[in-house]
Amino acid sequence: MTRALSPLLPLHYSKEVAAAKSRGAPLVALESTIITHGMPYPGNLDMAVSVENIIRDQGAVPATIAVIDGSLHIGLEEAELKSLSQTQGAMKLSRADLAFAIAERRTGATTVAATMIAAARAGIKVFATGGIGGVHRGAEESFDISADLGELARTGVAVVCAGAKAILDIPKTLEVLETQGVPVVTYGSGEFPAFWSRSSGLPSPLSLDSPEAIANFQRVREQLGLNGGILIANPVPEEDEIPREEMEIYIGRALANAEREEITGKAVTPFLLDAIFHLTHGRSLKTNIALVQNNARLAASIAVAMQEG
Repeated sequence: MTRALSPLLPLHYSKEVAAAKSRGAPLVALESTIITHGMPYPGNLDMAVSVENIIRDQGAVPATIAVIDGSLHIGLEEAELKSLSQTQGAMKLSRADLAFAIAERRTGATTVAATMIAAARAGIKVFATGGIGGVHRGAEESFDISADLGELARTGVAVVCAGAKAILDIPKTLEVLETQGVPVVTYGSGEFPAFWSRSSGLPSPLSLDSPEAIANFQRVREQLGLNGGILIANPVPEEDEIPREEMEIYIGRALANAEREEITGKAVTPFLLDAIFHLTHGRSLKTNIALVQNNARLAASIAVAMQEG
């Protein structure tokens, strides 16, 4: 049977997001894979609600993005967020399969790349996440490089994160971003962060010390007609970090487990994060939640500054 297709794919806005758009209020996009693939229920729901509330407290409006039964949602109602947090088997959507999930009426959570695509379509300029994907360790053999990097090069959204996930090859990730012309700005530090740790041991390509300066930087990029997004690396608060030297021990063990069990593709990152959770006796998850909340706070401040500029 042939399905009737709309010439313009509709976006399903939550009531709060629709009201914010109508009055021109600042919006912050949020991904949903951290809800479906990042942690179990009910902790995932508590985390999602806390992040949304932090954005509201900073004067912006949260827009959690997901595909539900083939509909692309920009912002979730309370019942939808709770339902998604308990969903089993949701697809993990990136650029390659976002349209597939919509076409086949599937339910899926958006990664950084897919969230950027949806946010740009909805006119949202700022997006808060935990950490971006990047070049995996051993990519010279596996060619495993996240679609997040290509999306940053082509889609004009400012992405606030705690750096690239420390399980990745961070030097190669920064090299790819430089090649793609993606500005990498660390907030308040000259060192690029490594997700759970405040420093990766690498200098940050750029650094800025205020949301207003970041908003102005993006404004000038737009005036110059420069395509693509910017990456804003926001170090995890000092009281919540796990030192880099300690994390490297856990990451090494997790990578060895993944190799032994022949984990590949999209399954690699969830496997490693789960292994590290157990190796750190839950500390990595607490740090993950803290950094996501910290990123939401900064992203909201940037969105407000963009609106006021």
